[in-house]
Amino acid sequence: MPFAEPSGDGGPEPADRPAPESAGRSWVPLLTVCTGYFMVILDVTIINVAVPVIGRELSASLTAVQWITNGYTMVFAGLLLTGGALGDRLGNRRIFCAGVVVFTVASAGCALAPDTPALVTARLVEGVGAALIVPGSLALLQQAYPATAVRARAFGLWGSLAGIAASAGPLLGGLLVSTVGWRWVFFINLPVGVACLLLTLRHLGRSPRHAGRPVDWPAQCAVVAAVALLTAALNEAGRRGWTDPAVLGALGLAVAAAAAFAVRERLARSPVLPLGLLRSRAMSGGAVIGLLFNFGFYGMVFTASLDFQHQRGYSALGAGAALFPAVAMTMFASVLSGRLSRRTGDRPLVVSGMLLAALGLAGWAAAGADPGYPLLVAPMMAVGFGTSFALTGSTSTVMGAAPAGYAGSAAGLFNTARQIGSATGVALGGTFLATAADYAAGLRVSVAVGALAYLSAAALAWRCVPPKAEGA
Repeated sequence: MPFAEPSGDGGPEPADRPAPESAGRSWVPLLTVCTGYFMVILDVTIINVAVPVIGRELSASLTAVQWITNGYTMVFAGLLLTGGALGDRLGNRRIFCAGVVVFTVASAGCALAPDTPALVTARLVEGVGAALIVPGSLALLQQAYPATAVRARAFGLWGSLAGIAASAGPLLGGLLVSTVGWRWVFFINLPVGVACLLLTLRHLGRSPRHAGRPVDWPAQCAVVAAVALLTAALNEAGRRGWTDPAVLGALGLAVAAAAAFAVRERLARSPVLPLGLLRSRAMSGGAVIGLLFNFGFYGMVFTASLDFQHQRGYSALGAGAALFPAVAMTMFASVLSGRLSRRTGDRPLVVSGMLLAALGLAGWAAAGADPGYPLLVAPMMAVGFGTSFALTGSTSTVMGAAPAGYAGSAAGLFNTARQIGSATGVALGGTFLATAADYAAGLRVSVAVGALAYLSAAALAWRCVPPKAEGA
């Protein structure tokens, strides 16, 4: 029968093609959606081994290198709620496809950038595309697999494909940089983007629309301002110092923008996220957990990549191979957690994953000022496994708490928090390296702070993550 869903105005949403086989039995929608998500995650991890080379070739400072990484993350995080709200209003498939087009075109712009400002600008546009892709990917999975047990498995496989991208990123980035040059870390997105667009149009039916729900642009602008100001302050702190008036002013304005968002949400007739949703322990707690584990993981990957290349003299390919133990574990952990969640519920997986990751970073910090690489393998594996092991449960927690019609907004909230965590982890990691008495001390402070973030996430998960998946 046609794939038809009720739209927000009460009328049927016409289908543009039949639904993919019975939801819950066909994995074609999962593979289709994950192609776009794969592209976004690959772009996040592949850039880490490329930025040192990009910085040298384009004569970029450490702060400029941080902007190449964090300019993308800043826009990505700032617009995720907008992407989710637009998906709920206009249809998640439509917004997802728009994001794929924007991301693919912007990747071509990154590959052809003649200097650092042009590259940073193209990375900002890439962030816009990613912000439209990611909320739509989770909302489309929620739509395609309504049964709780099947959806949990789909989220687990979604996470495992993200693990494949995370695993392939450093190695593929190192290989491309060492052979054909850093520009190919962006050119590689072009065929993936085209394939994702074609698969989505062919295999996913049109999503329900809630056209009567307006997009709250003042609230969206407040979120963008808060994330942009916070990221700018953290990036510039390494160069200017924490007491610089510009840094303190940006932090103050970021807090003011966040407060303005909260006030606007309380007064708006159609808020981005209803206050009842924000008061949900599972929803808000799951989002903060996502922020904390992204802070720990991506902060470690960024600082470790700089350490391997700048201090240990590894090539880009060597740095990618050195990071492989951390990111390779993400694939295995995601598959395992997706299977276990149906038996154990989400809470044990999230808590144990965060504790294991905290132990890994604590082991790195305790390894000494200049530990040999073999001593870092087990800590990196623990961090990669623990982070990914917790991802499926935290995703299921947040999406399971979302009421009907707010799947895109819930996905936007969760991924906004995660990307803020990534941006903060990268920015603070760079700041610790730039301001410490010596490089090794800065690296140890960075991983110790990451360990504290994981411990905080474990404690929060014990209170906020339901012991059993909702509806199981």
